[in-house]
Amino acid sequence: MEEYLRVGVISNTHGVRGEVKIFSTTDDIRRFKKLKECVIDTGRERIPVVVESCKFFKQTPILKFKSMDQMNDVERFKGKDLLVHRDHAVKLQKNEFFIVDLIGLHVISDEGMDIGILSDVLQTGANDVFVVRTEDGEEVLIPYIEQCVPEIHPETGKVIVHLLPGLLDLNRK
Repeated sequence: MEEYLRVGVISNTHGVRGEVKIFSTTDDIRRFKKLKECVIDTGRERIPVVVESCKFFKQTPILKFKSMDQMNDVERFKGKDLLVHRDHAVKLQKNEFFIVDLIGLHVISDEGMDIGILSDVLQTGANDVFVVRTEDGEEVLIPYIEQCVPEIHPETGKVIVHLLPGLLDLNRK
């Protein structure tokens, strides 16, 4: 499990007082209002920062970090990931998971057929879709709905899926 989770990307500066615009990678942008501590991942180092304030402009979070009071202080962070420690992440409800914890899980049908490795989660309007890479390199798309994905066990590294008719060619080797 990853120790840090990405909540956004610093997309640009905002004004001259050291504020930054955030491209949110979370489901709920209101989580930024409660954000107190986070980390900027520059690729070479992780810089801990304290959030001084948060406001929104057209559904875009705008953060101000403590001790960064000028545009020059934050300009170098454009395009960098904004991370939170897992301990400071939003609390998940029952049967909710962080996508990063699902990537790499082994996907098996409820009939015992090995399907592949979960390689991505596509977030569509209606429901998420699991992208599973098979052993021969093909991609299988499985809707993340209760009928198709009855069980997820990150602790054992497995996802159990029920293959609805037409979802997967069952005659493959």
